[in-house]
Amino acid sequence: QVQLVESGGGLVQAGGSLRLSCAASGRALSRLVMAWFRQAPGKEREFVAAVNSIGVSTYADSVKGRFTISRDMVKNTVYLQMNNLKPEDTAVYYCAAKMTGLQLTISSSAYDYWGQGTQVTVSS
Repeated sequence: QVQLVESGGGLVQAGGSLRLSCAASGRALSRLVMAWFRQAPGKEREFVAAVNSIGVSTYADSVKGRFTISRDMVKNTVYLQMNNLKPEDTAVYYCAAKMTGLQLTISSSAYDYWGQGTQVTVSS
């Protein structure tokens, strides 16, 4: 029912910034919990940030103060603004959605729909 299309990844030097976009179709963001996860080669997929159906957000400790998740309700798009990037942020970033509206779940298994992923590479 829900399709997620990601964009905005790329190569950036440490200390730089990127903004990832995730355009959702099939369901309004007001009826979804949206999240960003990332996965580095050989590592488990890990939680980055999430925003629920009423706009409450949460972040992994590793990105607090550097990353911001936001929504454009008209465009039905969620963003991840990434500032002060570090080499350890290098990963494929995935947006995800689940149908429940309030729980800020950090477990990837709770999410129903996933984007295709976009590569973020941070050089030192």
